[in-house]
Amino acid sequence: MPRVSIAPLVRVAPDGSRTDQDLVAVEAPLAIEVLHQSNPPAPEPHLLQLGVFMRTPGDDPALGMGLLFAEGVIRRAADVLGMELTMDADEVSGTLRVTLAPDVNVDTAALARSGVANTACGLCGRLSTTTHDAATRSRPIATFPLSDTTSGVIFQLPDRLREAQAVFAKTGGLHAAGFFDQTGRLIDSAEDVGRHNAVDKLVGRALMAGGPHPPAHDRILVVSGRVAYEIIQKAAMAGVRTLVAVGAPTSLAVQAAREAGITLIGFAKDKSFNIYG
Repeated sequence: MPRVSIAPLVRVAPDGSRTDQDLVAVEAPLAIEVLHQSNPPAPEPHLLQLGVFMRTPGDDPALGMGLLFAEGVIRRAADVLGMELTMDADEVSGTLRVTLAPDVNVDTAALARSGVANTACGLCGRLSTTTHDAATRSRPIATFPLSDTTSGVIFQLPDRLREAQAVFAKTGGLHAAGFFDQTGRLIDSAEDVGRHNAVDKLVGRALMAGGPHPPAHDRILVVSGRVAYEIIQKAAMAGVRTLVAVGAPTSLAVQAAREAGITLIGFAKDKSFNIYG
């Protein structure tokens, strides 16, 4: 699926203007449906409309898997029996239908969404603070043994994530999220116009790869932008203990990270960073 398109433009500079063209990141809607058999079984399975999500095409099954995991609907890859992706004629919009295992307990009221979840908000239309509370309850406070070696690793992470951003290099229009090990080695990365989508794709791929549970308990999560509450929620559900952001955290993100036992590092750039706690 195309993740980059060509847009005509007019370049304006002090010495005049000229027509040209540029590469821009593709943003298109993905409808996500959840097919689930009730317990006791009903004559027909329930088909839940989870919502319409604005995203960068590609890794759509991982996006669906990561989103359902972050919302607490599934706990492991085996909770999903199958996923069917149907693309529209434009080859960038589509529908992802996720079929859940019969033993998955689905709270249909909690899953209800309305409208479109845009690239800046993955929780539009409802509250999900209870999901975060359930994910972070009774977790120990994280400790971050800061040393010259550890600081050196943190300093390198934003640049290593940037090197993995192939579409950003062409367009400058995508966020990224990456999993690193404690030595600073990149394990996996994902790009999307939505910062939360990038995290969902990353976690979803880890689940689909059959990794440990939770899928990121031994990994450092690095994100290319700012950190709001929702990113902390997703990190906590995935078992992340250290989160590094190039941008700033919000007040609620700092509070949520403290409660979840996540070491939150912000403004990681130019060989410096801040530890919030």
